[in-house]
Amino acid sequence: MYFWIRETLAECTAEEIKKKTEQYVAVLTGAEWQDQKESFDMGMDLEPDAAAVHNTKAEVNFDSLTGTFFIPNRKDIPGEEYKFAFALDEKGIVFIDEDGYVLRQIEDIRRYKKWRIPSLERFLYDFLEQIIHPDLALLERYEKELDRIEDDILDGEELTDVKRVYEIRNDMRDLKIHYEQLIDLGQELEENENHFFKEENVRYFRLFSDRVSRLADTVTALRDHAMQIRDLYQAQLDVKQNRIMTLLTVVTTIFMPLTLIVGWYGMNFRYMPELEWRYAYPTVAGVSVLIVVGSLIFFKAKKWL
Repeated sequence: MYFWIRETLAECTAEEIKKKTEQYVAVLTGAEWQDQKESFDMGMDLEPDAAAVHNTKAEVNFDSLTGTFFIPNRKDIPGEEYKFAFALDEKGIVFIDEDGYVLRQIEDIRRYKKWRIPSLERFLYDFLEQIIHPDLALLERYEKELDRIEDDILDGEELTDVKRVYEIRNDMRDLKIHYEQLIDLGQELEENENHFFKEENVRYFRLFSDRVSRLADTVTALRDHAMQIRDLYQAQLDVKQNRIMTLLTVVTTIFMPLTLIVGWYGMNFRYMPELEWRYAYPTVAGVSVLIVVGSLIFFKAKKWL
């Protein structure tokens, strides 16, 4: 599809685009790009390839700027990414996209954006903003989820979903890489090496880079928070294990003297006069009870129980 950049994006035809009377936006498939690329008259050293996209980047050519977008799905960060390529010069931008992601973003721009001073730079700013538009709310949801998991750990909940902490940490890692690449892209556009953009409009790219930098800082903080929760959970496990070991040690200590008594009277020596004493059994039982009670009082006083 083809659009003029006016007060909003106005749909047009391929024949009208070839006249290049206004700045334009084109969205093509890979096959359409191969058929029509000569008509756009962009001098390229590195041709964009939407089929081989691994990161977000921009590269300066002799008379164009080409690059790729590698965008995580905000609904499923580890899942399938959105991938597409682009080529631009001072006359307009061409997106090479196979799955319709770019057209969905453009439809949102057409629905919600109107420009007092239309320009390619302003369109690029709004397009880039569309990519990160849901991220602030997304990161807030992650933060609330981490807070809930942390509260569950502190409350001693047995069903705490600690695995989710590791998943969030991995999501933050992927988003951080994504943001770093977007920052590099914004800085490449701001550099304006081929002078495709008006100097007074490159500020849009600086604004975009600054916003992404703040998101990257938030992601770093959330990743650190996830690691702190992991450490907290491990510390809580260690505390529980220490309590169990303390209890086992106390029980063992209490029964050690009782075991000695059992061993003592189990030796079957011939001359043990107390064996013939009628109060021997209750006396030994009483001593055993006193040992148990005395040990418990001692351990309570030492706060070992």
